[in-house]
Amino acid sequence: MKKIQILGTGCPKCKKLAENAEAAAKDLGIEYDIEKVTNINEIMKFGVMITPALVVDGDVKVVGKVPSPDDIKGMLA
Repeated sequence: MKKIQILGTGCPKCKKLAENAEAAAKDLGIEYDIEKVTNINEIMKFGVMITPALVVDGDVKVVGKVPSPDDIKGMLA
């Protein structure tokens, strides 16, 4: 199972990133768990200073932008 984390305070870009990540995981047909990390201290533990950010299985994949579902599929595969 893939662990997908969305790092951000809940801004519109953060919500869009969560939607895109969920769409990508569903399209791939993989099992996944999606978690929204909104606590600034928790976000900083990843070394992230700009949100939104996408973390897959503990590995920061994207910082400061919202990739398309197709781009995210490549990160999940």
